[in-house]
Amino acid sequence: MIYKNKIQVQSEHKEITFHNVTDKVKETVEKSGIKNGIVVVYSHHTTCSVITQECAFDMSMTGRETLQQDLVDVFEKICPSSTREGIYLHPGPKALKFAEEHGEDARGCHNTEAHLISSIIGRSLTAVIDEGIIDLGDYGFIYFIDWDKTRGRQRTVQIMVIGE
Repeated sequence: MIYKNKIQVQSEHKEITFHNVTDKVKETVEKSGIKNGIVVVYSHHTTCSVITQECAFDMSMTGRETLQQDLVDVFEKICPSSTREGIYLHPGPKALKFAEEHGEDARGCHNTEAHLISSIIGRSLTAVIDEGIIDLGDYGFIYFIDWDKTRGRQRTVQIMVIGE
């Protein structure tokens, strides 16, 4: 049996945005009626990721949980923010022309680090469902992360439950 759901999240402008989607995923699994199988949480957005991580309990001065801020800080060292032209080869002249023809400004195209981070972390999470419960460990949560800081926008989180 397969059961599908989509939820919407709103990302913030000029910020990497973490969305805790755990409860919505659990609700979807419950509504599916599937007792044993898997749940896949997926982003078709190429600048987003889905991860599982524990709640850090403590907050950083940025307003993020400390583990979330640590993740952001690590990736800032690996894939620095596109604060000006020339940091990355992307976007090139063809990409900028394509964006302009489709109503996007040049600043919106300078999100290369978001594409790279999403490629490294991945855009999906698969978790086991055992007797109707998602196995996230004792303290696991599911986070949908929008790495793109160029503008706030609505994002779609796809959830598919597969099993019996």
